[in-house]
Amino acid sequence: MRVVACPQCGAETPWEGNSYRPFCSERCRLIDLGAWLDEKYAIPAPLDDESADDEAGTAMDAARGGRNGRHDG
Repeated sequence: MRVVACPQCGAETPWEGNSYRPFCSERCRLIDLGAWLDEKYAIPAPLDDESADDEAGTAMDAARGGRNGRHDG
């Protein structure tokens, strides 16, 4: 049986038959999910300055409801 280390706590846990894999328990799985939701982890994406500014502006505009800051509808 293949045994792996839990990425959260390091405990050895079986890979097969483990519904929480790669974690050892639901607790470790939820701790990891919480870290992602709290933005403690990030996937780097290399962007040049100009496209990063444009994408950030577009995302902010969309969150505000459009370029003029109003929700149309």
